[in-house]
Amino acid sequence: MLRGFKYAATALFLFAAVTGFEYPEQQAPESSPEETGLGAKSYYSVFVDHDNVKWFLTELGIVSFNGDKWTLHNKNDKIGSTGLRDFACRNTSSGEQLWVVSAKGATVASLPFDSGTAATTYATDNSSILSDNVSKVALGSGPLDWFATDKGISVFNGDKWLELSYDDTYPYSMFGDFPVTAIATNHTGDTLYAATDGAGVARLLRNDVDGISGASAYAQWGPIIIPSDKVFSVYIAADGTKWFGTDQGVASHSGNNTLENWTVYTTDDGLANDYVQAITEDKKGSLWFGTNGGGLSVFNRSEWKTYTTADGLNSDNILCLTTDKNGVVWIGTDNGVNAFRENAFISYK
Repeated sequence: MLRGFKYAATALFLFAAVTGFEYPEQQAPESSPEETGLGAKSYYSVFVDHDNVKWFLTELGIVSFNGDKWTLHNKNDKIGSTGLRDFACRNTSSGEQLWVVSAKGATVASLPFDSGTAATTYATDNSSILSDNVSKVALGSGPLDWFATDKGISVFNGDKWLELSYDDTYPYSMFGDFPVTAIATNHTGDTLYAATDGAGVARLLRNDVDGISGASAYAQWGPIIIPSDKVFSVYIAADGTKWFGTDQGVASHSGNNTLENWTVYTTDDGLANDYVQAITEDKKGSLWFGTNGGGLSVFNRSEWKTYTTADGLNSDNILCLTTDKNGVVWIGTDNGVNAFRENAFISYK
């Protein structure tokens, strides 16, 4: 059934021919890694701030790299250093704002931060967030802050939590039975795509000033052409296309019609491994897919290229991906970090 949707591949080939997309050339591995001096091993979430500083979540806490120095930020008791699950950053009129989530709630602070930086944690005892058990956070260009919990999606708008009216479509029990694994907003931030472990993807919309509603479910039983209901990564490309990484391949969807414009890619097409747990886009428009055990695949909209430890990756288990302001792709693994710059991998451990 999935092969029946290869008609979209022709358009992608023509698009590549017109725009001249290229994927990186394979290079020999670096001979030795650069030392971070931190001792962190697993880098499982990443963002790039306004000053092009790279920020990572690790098992030791929050780590930053300014291009010269790696720093472990583990001295602020209000933000914490263990049990952190996800983080995100936005620009505000008063500077950059950092959100960090954990099993204790959602914490907001200014960025950069030190041991004395003030921070506020929202939990069920002081707010209307659905649960203290928060796993993911996503921010768009608009004012909404989105949080995935074990009881559903909560939304914060500057100084208040929005009313939720999606319970008939996505009841609390759904999120308990099928945990949220990844979330991403559209570019304006008023629509959220929430991937789950077993129930496909939920799309939620801001429907008025104070409310959030459920729009549709992306799932095999939709019927939606997505390879699996176990979805582990979501990425919204610059052109608005949604990319969903599952345990059986990756799917792309364009437009707002739930049932149309789907394309599926698997190892049969060139994907390194069908379990895709991280996605990003580089400055040339190529998509990068981090897999669980198969390494890294790059898709330039017409051809595929795979990189593994044999090419210089620290590990074939890719946990997070992003592209910085200079076009360098950053790759978080369970064995340190790689940067892909000028067609070569740099290793940090």
